Amino acid sequence: MIAAAPARPARTRRAKSKKALPAVGSSLDRSARLIELRSRRQALFAREIDYIPCREFLKADAERLATDPPEAAREPLTRAEPPPTADRGTPYIASLYQNRLLTRDEEQFYFRRMNWLKFKAATTRGRLDPRRASLRQIEQVEGLIAEAETVKAILITSNLRLVVSIAKKFVDPSWSFDELVSEGNLALMRAVEKFNFALGNRFSTYATYAIQRHFFRLSHRGRQFRKRFTNGDESFRDRAEEPSQAEYCSSEQIAWLKDLFDGFLSELEPRERRILVARFGFDGKPPRTFRELGTQMGVCKERIRQIQGRAMDKLRELAAEARLERTVGDWL
Repeated sequence: MIAAAPARPARTRRAKSKKALPAVGSSLDRSARLIELRSRRQALFAREIDYIPCREFLKADAERLATDPPEAAREPLTRAEPPPTADRGTPYIASLYQNRLLTRDEEQFYFRRMNWLKFKAATTRGRLDPRRASLRQIEQVEGLIAEAETVKAILITSNLRLVVSIAKKFVDPSWSFDELVSEGNLALMRAVEKFNFALGNRFSTYATYAIQRHFFRLSHRGRQFRKRFTNGDESFRDRAEEPSQAEYCSSEQIAWLKDLFDGFLSELEPRERRILVARFGFDGKPPRTFRELGTQMGVCKERIRQIQGRAMDKLRELAAEARLERTVGDWL
C-alpha cells in the first residue's frame, strides 16, 4: 500500500496538463477576435458616409417620417410577369418592366429614409471612440449603412427604364446601346446619391438631366476620337473636313435643352428659382421688376437683386460643369 501511493500524483499531473491545453486555443481565438475587431474599426472609421442634409432630421418626429411608409408602398415593388405593353426588345429590357414605377410619395419616402439612415449612421459613428468602439457599436453603424444601401437599390431599380429610354436616343458609331445602358446606370447611381429630395422635385427630372449630360460627354469624346482618326488618314481627310450642314438645333436638341434647364432650376433653392422664373418670364407672364418681387416677398429690391445674382452664379457653374457652350457649339 505504501509503494502504490506515489502513482496518484502522476495521473493528477497528466490530467492537469490535458485541462491546460484548451486555454492556449482560447487565447488564440481571443487574439484573432481582437485583430478582426481592430480591422473592422479601421474600415468603419475610414469609410465615407455621404448624405443629403435635411432640417427634418433634427426634428423630434424625424424617425417616424423616415420609418412610416406611405400607403402605396404596401404594394409589391416587383411583378411576377412584365405587363403586355412592355418593351420586349431583349430579356434585360423586358425584366425591367417587372419593377413598377414609384409614386411621388414613395419616392420622397425612400429618399428621405436612405439619407436619414446615413445621417443616423454618421452621427452614431461620430460619438464613438475610434480606438475603443465595441463590436456591438460597430455592427449597429454597419447595419444602418447596409439598410441605406438596400433602400438605394430600390430607387435605382425602379428607374432603370429611364436609362434605357434615354440611351436609345444616343446610340452612334462610338457607343453601342449596351455600352450606353451600362454608362447610364452608373450615372443613375450617382444621381441617386446627389438628389436633394428636400426640394420636393421629382427625381426623374434630375436623373434625366444627369444621364443626358453624361451621354453628351461620351458623344463628344467619341466625335473627338473620330476626328483624330479620320484626320490621320488621307482617304478620309476630305470627308472629315466637310462643314456641318446643320444650322439650327433639332427638336430633340431643343427638348434636351429644356430638360437640362429644368435640371438646373431644380438645383436652386425655392426662393432663387421663384425669382429667376418671375424675373425672366419663364412662367409665361411678363417679366417682373426687382421692386415688384420685393413687394410680393416682403424684402427690399436690393435683396432680390442679390438673390438673383447668387442664382445666376449657380447656373453658370452648372452650365460650365455640363460643358453646355461646347455641346451647343458642336451642334451648330
